[in-house]
Amino acid sequence: MPTLDDILEHVGEFDRFQKQTFFVLCLLSASFTPVYVGVFFFGFTPEHRCSSPGVAELSQRCGWSLEEQLNHTVPEWDGHGGSFSSRCRRYEVDWNTTGISCTDPLGSLVGSESTVPLGPCRDGWVYDFPGSSIVTEFDLVCEDSWKLDLFQSSVNAGFFIGSLNIGYIADRFGRKFCLLTTIFANIVCGILLVFVPNYVWIVIIRFLQGLVSKGCWTAAYILVTEVVGPQYRRMVGILYQAAFSVGLLVFDGIAYALPHWRWLQLTVTLPTCFLLLYYWCLPESPRWLISQGKNDKAMKIISNMAKINQKKMPSHFKDIKFEEEDCGKQNPSLMDLFRTPQIRKNTLILMYNWFTSSVLYQGLIMHMGMASENMYLDFLYSALVEFPAAFIIIITIDRVGRRYPWAVSNLVAGAACLATALVPEDIHWLKVITACIGRMGITMAFEMVCFVNTELYPTYIRNLGVMVCSSLCDIGGVIAPFVVYRLVEIWHDLPLIVFTVLGLIAGGLVLLLPETKGRVLPETMEDVENFHR
Repeated sequence: MPTLDDILEHVGEFDRFQKQTFFVLCLLSASFTPVYVGVFFFGFTPEHRCSSPGVAELSQRCGWSLEEQLNHTVPEWDGHGGSFSSRCRRYEVDWNTTGISCTDPLGSLVGSESTVPLGPCRDGWVYDFPGSSIVTEFDLVCEDSWKLDLFQSSVNAGFFIGSLNIGYIADRFGRKFCLLTTIFANIVCGILLVFVPNYVWIVIIRFLQGLVSKGCWTAAYILVTEVVGPQYRRMVGILYQAAFSVGLLVFDGIAYALPHWRWLQLTVTLPTCFLLLYYWCLPESPRWLISQGKNDKAMKIISNMAKINQKKMPSHFKDIKFEEEDCGKQNPSLMDLFRTPQIRKNTLILMYNWFTSSVLYQGLIMHMGMASENMYLDFLYSALVEFPAAFIIIITIDRVGRRYPWAVSNLVAGAACLATALVPEDIHWLKVITACIGRMGITMAFEMVCFVNTELYPTYIRNLGVMVCSSLCDIGGVIAPFVVYRLVEIWHDLPLIVFTVLGLIAGGLVLLLPETKGRVLPETMEDVENFHR
């Protein structure tokens, strides 16, 4: 009995029909960017100082710039943790006193800056930022800074829950139905984010957005790999992820032009309304239709595929009846992922690598934002390195294999994080270069774990294995903001040391996995066990 792959050899494995489908789904992949890395611009924390009554009037009289006003608001060092914590305190002086010197205001009041009493912040904050972000709008600094961590973690918590449920919808009701419903829900959530007035509702809607958006991206990834022939699946999978990198560049440019987070959110949401046209542009996956026993509908799509590709389908394929393979009828169980020694080892190593990839990828983006002199340029540089990462993967996985490039990418990411931490702050350009190298390494690791995961499980638990292992990616995303924003209060580069340890361990563990280059996808538990023999 011929398979769908046999038919695709005759009607086109990656011809006009597949290229059209691939292009429109790449647009969806690019549109996922604001949801995944939106905290970089929506939650940007600018230079801030505790406000004091009278400082604004005094600065106007003295002609101070905003930077000078910030410096006179609170000291750079208060003896209790340094400049970061000092932003949360203010001088306990009366700035409305007449006769204050503009050149040495504190000296004219008390004689010595070291004797000025410090008190808690009671009148809000002054921000050195021309636009607005979640932080500046709701004053998420000092004792409320953890709320910014929660803002980003909420979307990753949504990713975690949504990937499990949306995956079921895609398998139960079809890829196309899943895509359209999640696109619509994502649009609604994106527009609501623009208008909700308080922080609590923003976190709730951000969670709901995460609930649908990653499942939408994953369903599109599955669809684009299911309509092409076997030899093109890895290529389109990698390029589909590269489209996300294109979205990073576009998002960076829009954010630079619109430094106000609500307008930015509206601008990146409205174009996604056009994705609803996918109802007429996208086919259902013929593989999914065959798995549901809907052979007539599958053959109709295949016939249309042959017509668009200007190919003729052989007559002996036209009346074929597909049959499920026996292995597809087995009932997968969570325990199957730990049943045998090799499956168990694969599962634990893959789970750790998904977790590490997420923590390092998101963590580096957040840390670069905190350390950047120009966040838009630094974000641009780090996004550009994702393209050579995809190119390196494409030219190495079928020549060198999977295991060594994957291990090296993790090791490079970890070593680059350590180098970034050791580079002095005054050599900013070198710090940016080493951080970008780390970003390229972890991007390669992230993209490789996506498809190697599918090659290490037998057919009947392949989807379950990917779903369970990749859920650690979302848990890593929940933890990443707390790792970055809390540890940076202890030492600015401490998160990079944590990333170094995680990356080096991940690289070492990858070497314990079997090489899957040139191997047929395993069908049974025995096939997986034989990978090492």
